[in-house]
Amino acid sequence: MQNIQTLLQNTTKAKHSISKLSDPEKKLLLEKLAYQIKATTREIILENQKDLERMDDTDPKKDRLLLNENRINALVESVLDVSLLTDPTNIILSEKTLPNGLFIQKKTVPLGVVGIIYESRPNVTIDVAALCIRSGNVYVLRGGTDASFTNVFLVSLIRKVLEDFGLDQNIVQLLPTDRKFIQEMLTAVKYIDVIIPRGSQQLIEYVRDNAKVPVIETGAGVCHTYVEKTADLDKAAAIVVNAKVSRPSVCNALDTILVDEGIAEKLLVKTASQLQQFQVEIFADERAFSILKNSNYPYLQKAQPEDFGREFLDFKCSVKVVSGYEEALEHIEKYSSKHSEAIISQDPNLCENFLNDVDAAAVYINASTRFTDGGEFGLGAEIGISTQKLHARGPFALEKLVTEKWIVRGDGQVR
Repeated sequence: MQNIQTLLQNTTKAKHSISKLSDPEKKLLLEKLAYQIKATTREIILENQKDLERMDDTDPKKDRLLLNENRINALVESVLDVSLLTDPTNIILSEKTLPNGLFIQKKTVPLGVVGIIYESRPNVTIDVAALCIRSGNVYVLRGGTDASFTNVFLVSLIRKVLEDFGLDQNIVQLLPTDRKFIQEMLTAVKYIDVIIPRGSQQLIEYVRDNAKVPVIETGAGVCHTYVEKTADLDKAAAIVVNAKVSRPSVCNALDTILVDEGIAEKLLVKTASQLQQFQVEIFADERAFSILKNSNYPYLQKAQPEDFGREFLDFKCSVKVVSGYEEALEHIEKYSSKHSEAIISQDPNLCENFLNDVDAAAVYINASTRFTDGGEFGLGAEIGISTQKLHARGPFALEKLVTEKWIVRGDGQVR
């Protein structure tokens, strides 16, 4: 294949097919998709195993690649959850009649053709299907080579369901994994309305720097948790450990612990004993290193400058001891990717200040950053976590897969 223009043209034409679906028909289509995913669990796992066998066990992306029975069941539930959400399209946002008699309405409409570029995340293939079908969008997928077997099977499953409903299969299009087609996708302004990259910071920056199609960034997560001197240490330790180890390969996992010097020793000793069970490698600044070394923490390194502002995506994190709130704030401002940031504190005024002072898509008081997720926020599913400020911020979910359209009804008026 020399270019992907024909595939993109076919997807654009498919907009007319999905636009004919009523709200009940969209729900029924997603229910059928959920049933098919559940019914083919064994086949999905077998295809996924082919991808897993090609990836080194030490690669942190392997966890993202894995689809087991529990994760497939979660995908099924997610599709059903999205089917129950309110259709975000055709909502009248405003209406008025002008003195000249023109009747003007503003309503929500689908974005059109949504392009998704992603890596090692076959769950995205299903999440995007549910969200785009529910919102009346067609979509173009460019998954990574790592997940090619799984993605091909999942897309064929989706296309079969579309065919069974008498719809154009090109509502979903899976592009070849050959890297040479990425640039063509990024510049396909005639066929794609918006591109959403989901993956490494390197991928996101490449898409942003090379795209002519508008880009919505789902940014890398460099997430901090600041344990302030008034914190309940038992709660703080539980939150920090959960944020780091519950699923370290995802973007809302903790990367850096900031701890107030007044409680540094107590907090680090309490936390280290739990992190040690998961063999978490800690990159500690000078004061934290001394505390952890005296505690005989076995997986300890002296932090280098590049260990702060680093998204680890693994059982690794950095630790810095700070003199107080202002130093913690300065560190977060310098190194944050504006994804998710947390403070653990019993000082209500300081907590409220943190919410206002920290510029991030999600800001937490006394809770794990692992909650930054479309499903956890009651949005059904997400395409990613947007860290920019135009159009969407935070979980990029169903409600944001629309734009606005002005409808003007007249009776011969001229200007």
